[in-house]
Amino acid sequence: MKLPNLFEKDAVPTPYAAGQVIFEEGQSRDFMYVINKGEVDILIRGHVVETVGEDGFFGELALIDPAPGSAAAIAKTDCVLIKIDERQFLYLAQETPFFALVVMRTMAQRMRRRNAQTIP
Repeated sequence: MKLPNLFEKDAVPTPYAAGQVIFEEGQSRDFMYVINKGEVDILIRGHVVETVGEDGFFGELALIDPAPGSAAAIAKTDCVLIKIDERQFLYLAQETPFFALVVMRTMAQRMRRRNAQTIP
């Protein structure tokens, strides 16, 4: 699902090369990411559980739950990401209710897919 990108004009895009680690499993994080260009693989225990494409997002759990991350993210292709920090996340959730709904729906879809998968 695409997020309303209210910060696009002020955002500093961050490029990642294919194969570059964005974050590792067990690592504390302070951002979620919106994919401006490219694709990112999400891995749990070394297994790809999802590939997120352009206009998609990932890492949102880091801004909801302070526990160390349960997944890793690696650039599948060369990509450009937009970071959203907690301040921006809270602003979007408060000022744009559709943002919060998109995040919740996406998290629910991901949970359903992962529950249906067998992860060693």
